[in-house]
Amino acid sequence: MHAIVAAGGDLLDETWHSALPTDALIVAADSGLAQVYALARMPNIVVGDFDSVDPDDLARAERAGARIERHPTDKDATDLELALEATRREGVTDAVVIGAGGGRLDHELAGLALLGAPQWSAMRITALIGSARLTVIHDHALLTGDVASIVTLLAVGGPAHGVTTSGLRWALADADLTPASTLGVSNEIVASPATVSVRTGTVFAIQPSGGQ
Repeated sequence: MHAIVAAGGDLLDETWHSALPTDALIVAADSGLAQVYALARMPNIVVGDFDSVDPDDLARAERAGARIERHPTDKDATDLELALEATRREGVTDAVVIGAGGGRLDHELAGLALLGAPQWSAMRITALIGSARLTVIHDHALLTGDVASIVTLLAVGGPAHGVTTSGLRWALADADLTPASTLGVSNEIVASPATVSVRTGTVFAIQPSGGQ
């Protein structure tokens, strides 16, 4: 099952609209509901403490039959984390996160770090942020893109061991990446799809231009 998870950051760049799955569960995190309406779609689930959502937007979703999950303002998780948890409960295998960029720097950094958390390892997560595509890799991923387009590999949440690539200009073979290392910065696709596999740990594959 595929899902679109909409956070409350910057609106998705229109160039990505056609890349979104058409038959997907749509989960909005609080004011991420505006992201959903900007896509001319309707949510299936809306999650949050609703401190930033437009009340009219929320009422519209409720009238349309969306499931509304209300949480107290004093809570121990962000609205995006609650939305990802709702997505996981629905048995989603592939999730595209939009709206995770922009806004407050602390929210943005926390949201990006959240995407690499081990509790989501059963889901294949991609985030679309500005012109960039971020692929979360816990085991193996295919990266499509034009020849010479940039791919950066970053370890998150701790060291990543056994990182092996194919189709990239500077290949890695059973390599170790650490969060403080710049070894994986600014690689390039030479054959698409390129592959990245990780034995243990988590890697973000970031394509700043989305593979172009």
